[in-house]
Amino acid sequence: MKVLLIGGSGQLGFEIRTRWTSDEIIGPAHSELDLEDSSGLARAIDEARPEILVNCAAFHHVDLCESEPERAYAVNALAVDRAAKLCADRDIAFMTISTDYVFDGRSVTPYAEDDCPRPISAYGASKLAGEQLVLRREMKAFVVRTCGVYGIYASKSKGTFIDRIIAQARSGERPRVVNDVIASPTYAGHLAVALRALLEKDGYGLYHACNVGAVSWYDFAATALELAGIACSVEPISAAQWTGPARRPAFSALANAKLDALGIAMPSWREGIAAYLRDR
Repeated sequence: MKVLLIGGSGQLGFEIRTRWTSDEIIGPAHSELDLEDSSGLARAIDEARPEILVNCAAFHHVDLCESEPERAYAVNALAVDRAAKLCADRDIAFMTISTDYVFDGRSVTPYAEDDCPRPISAYGASKLAGEQLVLRREMKAFVVRTCGVYGIYASKSKGTFIDRIIAQARSGERPRVVNDVIASPTYAGHLAVALRALLEKDGYGLYHACNVGAVSWYDFAATALELAGIACSVEPISAAQWTGPARRPAFSALANAKLDALGIAMPSWREGIAAYLRDR
């Protein structure tokens, strides 16, 4: 399959380029192809003539989105919609990545695809708008929500949450991690494999794809240290002690109901940590 990849220099994009080995991946750098540059994107599509365009680009600085909501909507909604239209006009499939932050966090069980989204931040609202704009087109499109993505590309650059916890523990510092925020942290390598499997299935639409299980960031950090063979306790703190401009859902774990129905099984969040520690 010939794939035009936008946002290929990020964590997920890196894994797609690494793991989709049977495909021809065309992944221009951001300086060469910007999601917001519709005319440039149209030229890139017409030159590459891909079978699918995969969008991993986003304005995902959650707190900055609160002070720059126009920018958040421009990138996460309007630019995504224009990219989808370019694909629809050319009968090219389209895949874009969304987020667990479209939910308000009031659930106590993992959110399924048909649960009602209620974002509580500008970031979440802008990503939901992008989803809706794409899905309204009734085209050959996959909209995939995921949660807490981490990967080895970030480890090689600025480091992941796991890297920071391990570094703190090794320096003799006791990590402080929130224990009242629940999510489904997802290893980018596992996500890339699931996305490729999804392309082989019939059935466009909205999907969740994340490592399986709901876990607090506190327990996630403690497990990461355990699997790394580091004896260090983690200090639990509340989300109220870790404030920022944007509100974040207290519970945003996702259930992969539609992936499961297709026979695409994601590993558990614990297996995600283990795979990351092996691969990094």
